[in-house]
Amino acid sequence: MPRSQALLVTLLPLALVLGAMGTTSAPPEVPDSLESPDAGLLAAEAAADAGPGEADAGPPPLSGLVPPAPVPSRATAPPITQLRPLARKDDVLAQARLSGGRFVMPPAKGGATLTVDPPLQAQLTRIMQDYQVPYGAAVVIEPSTGRVLALAEHSQTDPSMRGLTSRAVFPAASIFKIVTGSALLEAGVSPGEEACFHGGKRGLTEKLLEDTGRDGACHTLSSAMGKSANVVFAKLTRKYLSADALRRMAARLRFNRPISFPIPTDVSLASIPEDEFGLANTGAGFGDVYLSPLHGAALAAASATGVWRDPVLFEPAADAAPALAEEVLSPEVTHALTGMLEETVTHGTARRIFRERAFRVEGAVGKTGTLADKNPFRDYSWFVGFAPKDHPRVAVAAVIVNEPLWRIRATWLGREAMRLALERFPAPVVPKEAPLVAEPVPPPAEPLPALQAVSTAAEEAEEAEGAESHPLEAEPPKEPPASANASAPLP
Repeated sequence: MPRSQALLVTLLPLALVLGAMGTTSAPPEVPDSLESPDAGLLAAEAAADAGPGEADAGPPPLSGLVPPAPVPSRATAPPITQLRPLARKDDVLAQARLSGGRFVMPPAKGGATLTVDPPLQAQLTRIMQDYQVPYGAAVVIEPSTGRVLALAEHSQTDPSMRGLTSRAVFPAASIFKIVTGSALLEAGVSPGEEACFHGGKRGLTEKLLEDTGRDGACHTLSSAMGKSANVVFAKLTRKYLSADALRRMAARLRFNRPISFPIPTDVSLASIPEDEFGLANTGAGFGDVYLSPLHGAALAAASATGVWRDPVLFEPAADAAPALAEEVLSPEVTHALTGMLEETVTHGTARRIFRERAFRVEGAVGKTGTLADKNPFRDYSWFVGFAPKDHPRVAVAAVIVNEPLWRIRATWLGREAMRLALERFPAPVVPKEAPLVAEPVPPPAEPLPALQAVSTAAEEAEEAEGAESHPLEAEPPKEPPASANASAPLP
């Protein structure tokens, strides 16, 4: 036997033994395990630190910390001007057909059943059609599973427009305060942390961020969320957050990162600058940050549960593994954030809408957002939220782009999406054990005094005090007559 062959015969068994010692089996897959916050980002950084050939396959380096595309300036190039209808081949809802009360794809497309609820979808679409919204969209998600229950949209300006629910052409405005608030809570800031301020209703200046004797109003972080107090958020951002901390929270909540969904969905871009004032401005909701309605509803669902789940559009098979879920907010942060978002509905900018007698939603929480372009005038309004707060069954996002004369705004549409969805999907009835003794019958409730039964002008002024705006904006127009009132019953 040649010497080289003899050497090979001698070394081969040794190599096989060493190879077996150095190989470990892959850990068992646990589909419903929760990854810890920042797990994806830490893995990305580890991959970036490893040399060529050393890193395992994983997310791209610094995924989400850097926008994947240039972020447009809302002042000079608002992305809504580039809005185009969704291509027919990508329009899943347009291709689906009703069968047995469900939306089902044609056999040629696989015959899958959609999670979208046809009656809820029709109700929300009808609202936007009846109120002739120039551009509007409403998305409803089941927080515990990510199942999409409604993807409703309408454009009176362009009736051929499709795909508004997945387009990130709408400024996020004060919806971004959810990201900032989460980052502040994670940094150890208490919901009761107080800051005093003056001005800032329609924009910020560096002088407004300095503590002065003119600071005649004070809000806690919690009440600042409810009343959307811009200067308070800007001051707390500057005091407690770095650009890196805010970027990490934004990336964890899927800004600057793609969202897996059967319908092409824009990445929600967020530019978070390094300079102190730019960072504070962005933390308050005035930065160049954009959001799709689908992402808004998923953000509300993550705020409700502390867990990110990609939205689901097709009913999973009976034997399908649970969808992967990633913990993005700790239980403590989730609980505190819920309390802050409740302020919006109970004492803040959505108080009047959620107090309408026949349209109340028990346990509702959420966040409003408002910005406007000046020329041409576009009034962007948002509402994202979930209900009930203790056992969330629905998460919603609504956005409306209005012209100077308008009929409804997004807070009204978002409340209706929440209310109608809860009616369509009531909580399961838990059988109640018979009591050992008869329960006392409570006395009938006394009617409210007339002054408590309606919203007062003072309350409306209080709500308007916290309204968000932008230095480039025109004053939002006054509400039209009762025939086009946002609080009017459906036509």
